[in-house]
Amino acid sequence: MKTKLLAITITLISSLSFSQVKLADKFFDNFGYVKAIELYEKAVEKGENSVHVLTRLGDAYYNNSNSEKAVYWYSEALKESESIDAKYLYKYIQSLRSIGNYDEADKWFKELSAAHQGDSRLKGYNPDEVDIYNKLTSKNDVVVNIENLPFNTENSDFGSYIHNNTLYFASANNEGKKVYNWNDEPFLDLVQVSITKENGNQNYGSVTDLPSSMINSEYHEASVAITNDGKTLYFTRDNVNKRNRLNYDKKGTTHLKIYKATLTDDKWENIEELPFNDKVFSTGHPALSPDNKTLYFVSDREGGIGQTDIYSVSINENGTYGEPENMGELINTEGREMFPFVSKDNTLYFSSDGYLNLGLLDIFKSNNLTGNRSEPENIGAPYNSGYDDFAFYIDSETQKGYFSSNRPNGKGSDDIYSFNAYQCKQEISGVIKDSKTGIFLTGVIIRLIDETGKVIEEIDTKDNSNYTFVVDCDKTYTVVATKEDYKEDKETINTDLDNEKVNTLDLELEPLIIDNQIVINPIFFDFDKSNIRTDAEYELENIVDVLRKHPEMIIKIESHTDSRGRDRYNLKLSDRRAKSTRDYIISRGIDASRIESANGYGETQLLNKCANRVKCSEEEHQMNRRSYFYIVNE
Repeated sequence: MKTKLLAITITLISSLSFSQVKLADKFFDNFGYVKAIELYEKAVEKGENSVHVLTRLGDAYYNNSNSEKAVYWYSEALKESESIDAKYLYKYIQSLRSIGNYDEADKWFKELSAAHQGDSRLKGYNPDEVDIYNKLTSKNDVVVNIENLPFNTENSDFGSYIHNNTLYFASANNEGKKVYNWNDEPFLDLVQVSITKENGNQNYGSVTDLPSSMINSEYHEASVAITNDGKTLYFTRDNVNKRNRLNYDKKGTTHLKIYKATLTDDKWENIEELPFNDKVFSTGHPALSPDNKTLYFVSDREGGIGQTDIYSVSINENGTYGEPENMGELINTEGREMFPFVSKDNTLYFSSDGYLNLGLLDIFKSNNLTGNRSEPENIGAPYNSGYDDFAFYIDSETQKGYFSSNRPNGKGSDDIYSFNAYQCKQEISGVIKDSKTGIFLTGVIIRLIDETGKVIEEIDTKDNSNYTFVVDCDKTYTVVATKEDYKEDKETINTDLDNEKVNTLDLELEPLIIDNQIVINPIFFDFDKSNIRTDAEYELENIVDVLRKHPEMIIKIESHTDSRGRDRYNLKLSDRRAKSTRDYIISRGIDASRIESANGYGETQLLNKCANRVKCSEEEHQMNRRSYFYIVNE
């Protein structure tokens, strides 16, 4: 007997748990994460520990940006099965990084890499599964205006550095200079051009040499970096001796070196070679940190990772330098890393052919200098192409800047391009009304949900009846509105590529309390049955919410059937359904004393002509199959 009783108890608990999970799934699928969390956690309390429930709890918290809770539930899922789907493992890693647990995140990142080689999330894209070109050229949410600058020539012009409204760059447009056999163009000189602004447009003056007789030699000079005070200039030059001739190593190769000059009487004088140069390897492409305390450069010196690597070296207060340090495998590859630049917000930009890209050198950015240990990101088109794209410069405050490229349709072999980038943004705005009265509603919670189901913004309208979200272009969003004693309303909207477009999306909330009733959508039962289905539970949660918000409220339940079937049977059936409805509400934590009665009336109170032996449509019969929830106290 005890065994049978135990079996019945286990079966009952299992059945209740299964029902709650199905209901929680329905709320989850409709972005009702708070209610879904409550129901999933109740199921867990009752012994439900499936990977489905645990990962759904992780997702619900992840989508609501509660990283700590997401970490907990994803980890619980991993205890049940270490072979969970990669999408959950990826979100687990993201959540770990969000709370600063980088070591654990790295551990699982390695697990993900080993178990899911080629997963597109590992490096942002996967050449075996997606079209790289389409991915890296898809910048629909960013508008970038690019211009080939008017001073470009038929020879090489590249590199750009702005200081005090002056643009510095390297140019091979010097007809009287020696010809470089590599490309049959004159050796490069450093030149400058003034920039003026008029009516929001940038105008460029004439190209002139730098104010110095000492910077440009008969050979290459390029790649400028200037200190914030404008008194020190770093640049790259061929290795030349005191007689202004090229210095070669034992193999007959001449290498690059970094030099610095100081500004004296408005001229660049006092040329000095930096101490970490050497004639057996190249050192070039100088770049400064925003505080001017670190110099970054490129070198092919011994001990590097690839063909050319990016290094950093500290600049001491007394003008001396520390020991150069390789920036490591989070930046450098077995290929070429070149042309570093650090913006005001401490983002490192550089060019590389060592990462998967659109072809040849592509421009990448890294947040490594701000403590983010993620891999560099390809900044995509239109900055990058299938050709060499390099020497990136950006003002991170205005999102304006320059880059160089040898892409087709330019003026010369390398050209300088200016760009002006801005995010394509739109608005979603509207008002919220009562669907019955048309009255504008205040104090409404509006949630903005992205395509993945993540809540990205939430607004409490408070004393207002309108809302506005600023959103990205070319995306799909769902807007959900909720208010106490109202059914929620949700609408999906697709934004296009029209920058600053305003999308109007008005929402209407249907009141749950009308006169002396709590009004919900019809509760459906299976034919000839009285058990509460999942779709009925979903509707009854509205009753539960109202009773929770009004702890003194007392109701009574009435259930009615249509006329089909015997009268006495319909009376008993409706009564069973009323009591099943009552029992469900009580099971959700509502005290039984708050339900005064739950009675069935069968077909005794029809709303239309559809009595026995009267031919009616299914819609007319449906009108009579209903439940009422009357409020019996004020």
